[in-house]
Amino acid sequence: MEVNRDEVLKALEQVIDPELRRPVTELDMVRDVEIHDGVVAFTIVLTVAGCPLRDSFEQQVEQALAGVAGVTGVELSFDVMTPEERQALTQKLRGGAPEREGVIRLPHDCRVLAVASGKGGVGKSSLAANLAVALSQDGQRVGVLDADIYGHSIPHILGIRQRPVAVDELIVPPVKDDLKLMSIGFFLETSSEPVMWRGPMLHRALEQFLTDVHWGEIDVLVVDMPPGTGDVSISLGQLLPRAEVVVVTTPQKLAQDVAARAAAMAQKTNMRLLGVVENMSGDVFGSGGGEELAAELGVPLLGTVPLDPALREQGDAGAPVVSAQPDSESAQAIVAIAQEIEALRRAPGPGIVKSLPLVG
Repeated sequence: MEVNRDEVLKALEQVIDPELRRPVTELDMVRDVEIHDGVVAFTIVLTVAGCPLRDSFEQQVEQALAGVAGVTGVELSFDVMTPEERQALTQKLRGGAPEREGVIRLPHDCRVLAVASGKGGVGKSSLAANLAVALSQDGQRVGVLDADIYGHSIPHILGIRQRPVAVDELIVPPVKDDLKLMSIGFFLETSSEPVMWRGPMLHRALEQFLTDVHWGEIDVLVVDMPPGTGDVSISLGQLLPRAEVVVVTTPQKLAQDVAARAAAMAQKTNMRLLGVVENMSGDVFGSGGGEELAAELGVPLLGTVPLDPALREQGDAGAPVVSAQPDSESAQAIVAIAQEIEALRRAPGPGIVKSLPLVG
């Protein structure tokens, strides 16, 4: 049986670039399609040499062409885009927008959830990572921005090891289990290397994470905020004026007091204060602190997460507890919090297209 070339090209529309999340045919990555005696031979051009996700392409191609009548085999080869092809791809991903125009672009209906705390050590990053997983499992397209510059731990918690890919002036974030992640940790030589930057450098890094990163069509951007009310928190408040803030505290009175300061900062930068989460609730630290803080701030208590060894163990292993141990107490509590957050979704606004402020 003679293989229909159009059917082959149609089938290849099912092959999705694992990082860009769009069909390879749409991204003009398919080259030199030839068909001989039922064997389909073609080339996929990659953005960079040594792409770690080749196996994904091979599996997808095999599955896509398995249903095409007459196909008896596949010969897939890889090549690398030329500088001109990468530039054309960048323009396609930007939707024709000029490069480095100094504007933050997220989809018009993208929701920004900033997970904040007044102090470190309250489990904010673990909660942010697992909330992202819970929202993704609920069918939403999720991006995660690790803005905790000095304490970047989200890559480890999510078990994401590959680094971002640069396509001209565009940065493509690594993807795992449909989660897109950007973190300063990807740009350091070792995980223990300290980030020794002053305020203007931090601000510029955040600008790049929001303007030069190709987040694509995401429904939610979960931002792991740094603890406290310093430079990074202020910058994010300026750069993401439509963000909604979830404040994390532990039951102790001291944690409540400093968390209240983070909430006050969010309100002063015109962020929407969504609610409070009490983490590490249980016999050791007591309970009820989150409810008291929520009442003080006049916002809902979104939920309490028990002091559960599974949450810590799975974070250390790079396998978030929500996906690795969904029946655990902490996983169920975090899923319930994600559902509460979704219930508080506000009506879509005009979009996040904000010119960046000048830094003196």
